Amino acid sequence: MSNFRIEKDSLGDVHVPENAWYAAQTQRALDNFPISGIRFPRRFIEALAIIKASAARANHELGLLPESSRDAIVDAAENVRSGSWDAEFVLDIFQTGSGTSTNMNANEVIANLATVALGGERGSKLVHPNDDVNMSQSSNDVIPTAMHVAATLGITRELIPALKEFITSLHSKARDFDDVLKSGRTHLMDATPVRLGQEFSGWAAQLEKAVQRLESAVDDLSELALGGTATGTGINCPPGFAASAIGHIAQMTEHPFREADNHFEAQAAKDAYVHASGVLNTLATSLMKIANDIRHLSSGPTSGLAEIRLPAIQPGSSIMPGKVNPVQSEAMMMVCARVMGNHVSITIGNQHGNFELNVMMPVMAHAMLESISILSGTLHAFREKCLDGIEADRERCRELLELNPSIATALNREIGYDQASKVAKKSAAERKSVRDVVLELGLMDGKKLDEVLNVRHMTEPGIPGAG
Repeated sequence: MSNFRIEKDSLGDVHVPENAWYAAQTQRALDNFPISGIRFPRRFIEALAIIKASAARANHELGLLPESSRDAIVDAAENVRSGSWDAEFVLDIFQTGSGTSTNMNANEVIANLATVALGGERGSKLVHPNDDVNMSQSSNDVIPTAMHVAATLGITRELIPALKEFITSLHSKARDFDDVLKSGRTHLMDATPVRLGQEFSGWAAQLEKAVQRLESAVDDLSELALGGTATGTGINCPPGFAASAIGHIAQMTEHPFREADNHFEAQAAKDAYVHASGVLNTLATSLMKIANDIRHLSSGPTSGLAEIRLPAIQPGSSIMPGKVNPVQSEAMMMVCARVMGNHVSITIGNQHGNFELNVMMPVMAHAMLESISILSGTLHAFREKCLDGIEADRERCRELLELNPSIATALNREIGYDQASKVAKKSAAERKSVRDVVLELGLMDGKKLDEVLNVRHMTEPGIPGAG
């Protein structure tokens, strides 16, 4: 047992690896929950460290924590925040539903680092994990606070910037392709003409609305549970602590976090989390649509639509030479499926806010942060490896458009719906252009027909004949 030290907790002796910075409660949880090997994400550990540093500053301001302890805790928490001690956060996300084990993991690591910094021995509790690092707090308000802080930082620092870059690229392509006239499609069938640039602009607008929804969700997440302690009553939390600590959190993150209006709601319910996850779920459906549209528009090269060309970034088949597949679309679609599944986990998790405490917070936190991370990642990869390199096949777009019987819709005002329908059917059956069929049937002279079948006008709202 020379590689272990003996720690004590309320249940007795615990053998902890001698080089570990965590202590007894972390070790017990490590032994009790060898379930998945999935640990809390980096963003969550960062949030915990921000909370612990902010709490230490607030407790010192209230005269409850000596300056030396404050400084040691803050320095240790800053090192945890930077990622220097991630290896010490060893616990599975499938654990106690309050996340108490992970709160204690943070308390113990920070306490031991602070203890050694003040000249004590690891495990001596010169800085105590509960009495000092966890002062004025409970796992029951710390973990909900960390959930909100981590999700807010992930959305504002990763996801929204990735979305805005993606939108910029879509707008650029919309401008580049504004002159490309092509067949529109509804019900997967030929419809009246659109411009390829209009399709790209529609996707851009879809994601601009996603940014607005995310910003609204972030406002909800900016309410923090800190100050409610065990059940929302604030027991053992001195007056002024929550306001001070949350003020420090806001300063450290440069985000306007605020205290929850009602601590019972903040700790028992995770409605704001479900709402934010719902926005991510909506974004996932948007990206699924965009990824699918792009892979269908690029299908071919000889037997599909082939209206756009995607960058060839890797061989597409182990058996078919020269095959190139829409791999970025497929990766994005899988990300979207995962995000949708994570939303189900978060939705179910929120149903288990039993009385004064939700008991499925760790898995909810993991699901949320994974969704934010992989959405950000796929947006970057898709933009860099696919979107920015998309080219229009103008000749192919023109070829398909000329055979599109729905162009006959523009004839409605001149020859009526019934005659236009006859033209459309004959055009499709005989694979002739609408123009050729109209002239063949003698329904309109060439000059007037050119005016009515101005395809560009058909794509511009309010132009006669466009309906």
